[in-house]
Amino acid sequence: MRQASKRIVTVLINLLTRWEVEGKENLPPGGPLLMVFNHLAWWDAPLGMAAVPYEVTGIALKDLQRIPITGQLLSLANVIWVDRGRYDREALRRALAVLEQGGILAIAPEGRMSVTGALERGKPGSVFIARKADVPILPIGLTGTEKVLSEWRRFRRPHLRVVIGKVFRLPERRQYGSRKEERQADADYILERIAELLPPEYRGVYADTVE
Repeated sequence: MRQASKRIVTVLINLLTRWEVEGKENLPPGGPLLMVFNHLAWWDAPLGMAAVPYEVTGIALKDLQRIPITGQLLSLANVIWVDRGRYDREALRRALAVLEQGGILAIAPEGRMSVTGALERGKPGSVFIARKADVPILPIGLTGTEKVLSEWRRFRRPHLRVVIGKVFRLPERRQYGSRKEERQADADYILERIAELLPPEYRGVYADTVE
């Protein structure tokens, strides 16, 4: 997200919500960096990008362009648009180029918006970039975004919380029966780091794997 766009988004978030950011001390000085966050609602990406002091490039489904407010907010940002359910070689090339050039890339490793309101199993394909680029990973936990619409309908400003975790890297590859299983292990490892930043009720399928 460009700095000018970020200022606009931040003003809108300040007007429409009550939000707080924890863990700013964990922010590294810059990239290359892969930001990963849980995906509860359409507002997650703009919120996560606004919470960090970087110009961030995100990956987003083209479907989001049609969502009121969210589509406009994402259009203000640096976004690589992808089609749902289709392997997009050009989008992958652009995403890797961002990291190779020392930039910051943001992805949601669940691969879609949660239908349960808690973490779902990470998608193997969604974390391919993490292993391919081999860059530091910054986990971010978001809560409250799933309540935005219901709160607005009551003319309330929803309370949103952003928790920034410590940077980590994927461990060395472990031996599994297939490449898909290896990627699933990477996805689970990343989602567990996100789960550590969330209240128990948001940890979903990773509730029993973190303290």
